Amino acid sequence: MAEKPLNKQGGILISDDVVATIAGLAALETPGIAAMSGGLSDDWVKMLSGKNVQKGVSVEVGEVEAAIDLRVMVVYGMKIQEVCHQLQVNIRDAVQRMTGLCVVEINVRVEGGSFNDEELKEIQRISK
Repeated sequence: MAEKPLNKQGGILISDDVVATIAGLAALETPGIAAMSGGLSDDWVKMLSGKNVQKGVSVEVGEVEAAIDLRVMVVYGMKIQEVCHQLQVNIRDAVQRMTGLCVVEINVRVEGGSFNDEELKEIQRISK
């Protein structure tokens, strides 16, 4: 948990969970990000929702800095490098704006691509 001095009256504590939630919501708003990945042991991929918005996000919050690791699924056909760069920008902006913490690094691990139903059927048809 990060503690930021407010003034002589006290301080502000920002929990890791708060930063993870902000990062998860910012990820959902990034075009090209289909889902966050909870890892192979968590049924491969689950979409973010209000109750599991932190899935696929881990953070380390210090006194004035934060480091964020993400596991994501990218929409098939999108340029992965561009999507992930925009993801990093969106998360850095959101976390810094809402918490005042300096985001020192955002590591993105792309764990797969996401297909719509028609694309998935075509892939299955071709692979037979």
